[in-house]
Amino acid sequence: MGFILKFILTAIITYVLATYLPGSHIGGFSDAILLVLVLAVLNAVLKPILKILGFPITILTLGLFLLVINALIVLLADWILPGFKVDGFLSALLFSIVLSVVTAIVDMVVD
Repeated sequence: MGFILKFILTAIITYVLATYLPGSHIGGFSDAILLVLVLAVLNAVLKPILKILGFPITILTLGLFLLVINALIVLLADWILPGFKVDGFLSALLFSIVLSVVTAIVDMVVD
């Protein structure tokens, strides 16, 4: 039950963020649900590979390169989904940071 609640809340948060953040656009709530699924798959499959490949850069930047990896995953989700668009790298970076913070808060409240 907690998984379904977190999934629905994350979809709602994603829809609101993509609607109100500058530089991000989403077609509707069904696109937000698809975006959450695509981001989950990309985070599970691609993010560990990117973390391993970018480990030296992550060490040199004291962990800030992980923000770049998150933004790249959002840009890849933009490329995969026709109903979700971000205008550029900075918009993807802002979207990924705000989504991470709000999702972490929701996870603390729901758990």
